[in-house]
Amino acid sequence: MQRDIYRELLGWRNSVHRKPLILRGTRQTGKTYILREFGTREYRRCHYFNFEQDSRLGSLFAGDLAPERIIRDLSLYGRSEIRPTDDLILLDEIQASNEALNSLKYFQEQANHYHLAAAGSLLGVWMSRPKSFPVGKVDFMDLHPMNFYEFLDAVGETGYRAYLEGIDRIEPLPDALHHGLTDLLRRYCLVGGMPEAVLRNTAEHAGSGDSRVVQRAILDSYALDFAKHAPPTDIPKLSLLWESLPAQLARENKKFLFAVARQGARAREYENALTWLANAGLIHRCLHVATPKPPLKAHADGTSFKVYACDVGLLGALAGIPADGMRSDLSVLTDYHGAFVENLVAQQLIAMADGALYYWRNVGREAEVDFLLQREGSVLPLEVKAGVNVRSKSLAFYASKYAPPLAIRTSLRNLRLDGRVLNIPLYALQSLPALLTLASPG
Repeated sequence: MQRDIYRELLGWRNSVHRKPLILRGTRQTGKTYILREFGTREYRRCHYFNFEQDSRLGSLFAGDLAPERIIRDLSLYGRSEIRPTDDLILLDEIQASNEALNSLKYFQEQANHYHLAAAGSLLGVWMSRPKSFPVGKVDFMDLHPMNFYEFLDAVGETGYRAYLEGIDRIEPLPDALHHGLTDLLRRYCLVGGMPEAVLRNTAEHAGSGDSRVVQRAILDSYALDFAKHAPPTDIPKLSLLWESLPAQLARENKKFLFAVARQGARAREYENALTWLANAGLIHRCLHVATPKPPLKAHADGTSFKVYACDVGLLGALAGIPADGMRSDLSVLTDYHGAFVENLVAQQLIAMADGALYYWRNVGREAEVDFLLQREGSVLPLEVKAGVNVRSKSLAFYASKYAPPLAIRTSLRNLRLDGRVLNIPLYALQSLPALLTLASPG
């Protein structure tokens, strides 16, 4: 199963500035798979060590952290000589050993001719409290759920991806291609981007129903993580907040309210639990900005935000929506006040920029734009529409007030430029940077 991050891994392997790598990500996003595939394809041998599966591994990092001693012991324990440059050392679930995390610093300083990659969940790496975390001594990459273009590759529709990536002018796609891609987008909203769920949905497997089975199993594993890692007093709060996501997003005003999770709940009582979910990568916060000026981070209000799930497929499973009902028509894209479409867009933006999300609402609250994008010293509004009716007073209000060089709308409508409003089909959102360049004035 191809992943876009593979190109980044190749760049890391060949970089003269390469440091030990930590690949982070939410559980079940395929970190181990892609690193083992990379190690097998690009190196003489991939030496794989898993700290959760083998509790004895940690003892090889006890005491001194001299890289040559560790390499010698790992070679002996794995019954295979580890060669510098030619081999990849893969330390999986590294968050289970603080000493192993600490050792990465010394590999960078004393033995950087060894190629060493580690995988760990966002939650685990965040929770690990080593005495001296290797700040500045490691390279980080983050693996997200599969984006829509990766999904196209996985389900045998690589031609559609190549077509979208090859767009060189702003003009509508042929109707046949537009409708074909819209159908695939609906399928993606059902399946989401968790690799195993996608695999179950491919032609040689059973299909959508099996994807739901996988998604429910993933949700169960997250619940076990709550019980395993969270403070006991926060476990009930985590479950309430996590399970409230569908209800939060189904509201017309999607500002996150703790009271939706539990009547009378207050922010100060539940904030730690919400932060825990964010650090685990299960949710993404979208911060409110009243004054849309760069840098957006400086103008964001951390007390007012929306919350999206890490994966649109998991959101559907969490909401208990039957797979058959979602397969039958496009209603999944338009129901629930556009919740699934907004979550889809948030998920794709995170995968593209790997940064924070922002939205705008004016002081009087009569106008709101779903997302704000910072580009080349400007702030561009991005409005999300779940259907083909794209009339938006909020986007017009924003454009009149702030006169951005370009306003963006993403919807089920075809690609087109109406004056200074660029309509990008939801299925083409991964091409946003290129489309903005094509549409930008001058």
